[in-house]
Amino acid sequence: MNFNNRVTALTGSRYPIVQAPMGWIARAQLASAVCNAGGMGIIETSSGELDKVAAEVAKMRGLTDQAFGINIALAFVRGSNIIDFVIEQGIRFVTTSAGSPEVCTSALQDAGITVFHVVPTLDAALKAVDAGVDGLVVEGGEGGGFKNPSPVSSMVLLPLVRQRVDVPIIAAGGFCDGASMAAAFALGAEGIQMGTRMVSCAESPVHSNWKQAIIRARETDTVFLNQQSRPALRALRTERTARLQALGKFDAMEHMSRIQDLYFGGDMEAAIPLTGEVCGRIDAVLTAQQIVEQTIDEFQRVIQRLCRQYP
Repeated sequence: MNFNNRVTALTGSRYPIVQAPMGWIARAQLASAVCNAGGMGIIETSSGELDKVAAEVAKMRGLTDQAFGINIALAFVRGSNIIDFVIEQGIRFVTTSAGSPEVCTSALQDAGITVFHVVPTLDAALKAVDAGVDGLVVEGGEGGGFKNPSPVSSMVLLPLVRQRVDVPIIAAGGFCDGASMAAAFALGAEGIQMGTRMVSCAESPVHSNWKQAIIRARETDTVFLNQQSRPALRALRTERTARLQALGKFDAMEHMSRIQDLYFGGDMEAAIPLTGEVCGRIDAVLTAQQIVEQTIDEFQRVIQRLCRQYP
């Protein structure tokens, strides 16, 4: 199926499927696999390891000839001259998150870079559009990772934002296949972002313990943490996160200090395993190629069935 919409035009990808920029995880191994499958691979900066990020960008150019992007996690790269850093990488597509896009949108666009900003609320979406962003990543509260303390589901947030803005939207939070992609398009999106689905894919660098925990998980096996503070988080239920769930407020960063022991060492109690509710719909480790191809095939079948059923 050939896509020709605003998201594919602005990202340069064949398909409007974006890989979420998970810290330490969204590097060349995973991002290049997504790009080579026709999606949009994103390199993270939330780790704050910009020297390593630059090396990963260089590595990408040897692993794929497809377009790829960088995420600027504004809250995590303060004082790092991140705008100049990204411009120097020669990237043409950026997502911004964890801060106000006002601080970087104009400078990035002046350098020829397309900017999509991640938003968890209608108010944030309107402010981002006022700041001049090219598009939005509209992120529902069912997604994994750092969240707004008052989460809104994709089913509510996506059409709400679409009613008020004209810019292209990439839907995030709860998307893992063609059926959910079709639902996102029905609600006004022109692309989807996958996080948990990509964490669990074959090319993801995370330890198999985490991938298998995602595959075993039910739809009720995530917890929403730190809701009386910032950042709130959605994570997989473990002994650590079950204890934290009872606390309305805690130092989230303290519980992420050993994150690499979890991500790459497989110690599921070392830190908070950020995971979305969609873990309950994931039942196998697939390659990025399989994920993208199966998603597009199912998307096409779903919309064709609906057209036949409701002509």
